[in-house]
Amino acid sequence: MKISFANSAVPKTGAIVVGVLEGRKLTASAQAVDDATNGALMRAIKASSFKGSAKHSLTVMTPAGRISRVVCMGLGKASDVDALALQALGGRIFSNLKAHAPVAQVLMDELDGCDLKAHEMAAEVALGAKLGSYTFDKYKTKKKDHDGSKLKDFKIFSKSSAKAKAAFEPQDKVCDGVFFTRDLVSEPANVLYPATLAAQAKTLTKLGIKVEILGQAQMKRLGMGALLGVAQGSVHEPKMVIMTYTGKPKHKGAKPSKADAPVAFVGKGVTFDSGGISIKPSGGMEDMKWDMGGAGVVIGLMKALAGRKAKVNAIGVVGLVENMPSGTAQRPGDVVTSMSGQAIEVLNTDAEGRLVLADALWYTNDRFKPHTMIDLATLTGAIMVALGTHHAGLFSNDDELAAELSAAGREVGEKVWQLPMGPEYDKMINSGIADMQNIGERWGGSITAAQFLKRFVGDTKWVHLDIAGVTWSKTGKPTSPKGGTGFGVRLLDQWVMNKLEK
Repeated sequence: MKISFANSAVPKTGAIVVGVLEGRKLTASAQAVDDATNGALMRAIKASSFKGSAKHSLTVMTPAGRISRVVCMGLGKASDVDALALQALGGRIFSNLKAHAPVAQVLMDELDGCDLKAHEMAAEVALGAKLGSYTFDKYKTKKKDHDGSKLKDFKIFSKSSAKAKAAFEPQDKVCDGVFFTRDLVSEPANVLYPATLAAQAKTLTKLGIKVEILGQAQMKRLGMGALLGVAQGSVHEPKMVIMTYTGKPKHKGAKPSKADAPVAFVGKGVTFDSGGISIKPSGGMEDMKWDMGGAGVVIGLMKALAGRKAKVNAIGVVGLVENMPSGTAQRPGDVVTSMSGQAIEVLNTDAEGRLVLADALWYTNDRFKPHTMIDLATLTGAIMVALGTHHAGLFSNDDELAAELSAAGREVGEKVWQLPMGPEYDKMINSGIADMQNIGERWGGSITAAQFLKRFVGDTKWVHLDIAGVTWSKTGKPTSPKGGTGFGVRLLDQWVMNKLEK
């Protein structure tokens, strides 16, 4: 779908979208359309139950050959109209018109009581429409008319089209990163496995990102026994992908400065998780194709940062494995040695993501010396028991960093919730025969998983995001259709913008 901008005007034909405030108060553009249709708009509104409340809409059909239909979108109170409300509005407009019109013409006005300018509002609506337009239908060989979208052009009229376009351009690039993540998460495991996921990451070289791919032999030489132990039951060779984006000029001086240190994003990339020898129940196991969601977010985020030319130096590292049961698979009770030298007793082969991240985090910290590390993983079902599907779990060794990410999440509507950590939880993963075990007791499963990861980050500022409950949606939202959500790309991009590009 093409998104374009134009200066304020009232189109004479086609489908038009206008805003109506609570109490049936027409915006300036809505009033102009009402005048152009000889009061048809207001007559229809008065004859309906539509009051202009947020999330409500009314479609008014008009004579053929002129304006075909006018969609009145409820805005609610002007003081409640913010970026997230406008993004949701854009998604709802797309949903309303996708089956009915080839072109949507959206008229935006500044509102008394709203902090945003008209061009900013236009950019947010455009972002919401694009996010809401996502679909993954590449394997549908027989598409019926109602399955697809007729809406090919989404045109927004506002006070300054040039300013609106400029405001939308970086958001458009972030959206590309979100879509890339959604695509990766949606692919079936017979198509997306470590080698093919690494190949997808390799495409980022077109954006100026340096991409390295480590194979099994290289990881063995580096001593990544934790990651390799997970992979040994699969016919697919594991990979580790390192993506380097340099968007900040090098600090002047003979020696590297702290200002040159990158931020690092690390993702769990289990392309299919059967549970290994500790095999999962068959019901719902098909969902485990998206157990590589953390890696998908890191790859999509790197695309977003490079696409919008973010002024930051960033490293993205993803450990890619498939966890399968076989004659060569890791067994419960095995002891593996991680790259850090710490020995791990594997009590449950289905607690594999933390083993992958253990080596990925240590490698990243040791090689790149980042000022901050943030890892993402669909790590535990326990986080869904605690938080459901509306928040990701956040764990950190730095409360200020945790607060920054929480704030960024609220800005973009990707909410996180910080959970506690501490020595009492850390004791729960001490092993009788090794340095640690990969699971604790039944209780606090998400916390003990985070405590496990903490043992591999040293003194570096670090956040762990458990995104198991938010990576896939079975219901969908205006800006996130059912399926892969891409949760995390916008959150981390916003944090980078807020804290690292000042």
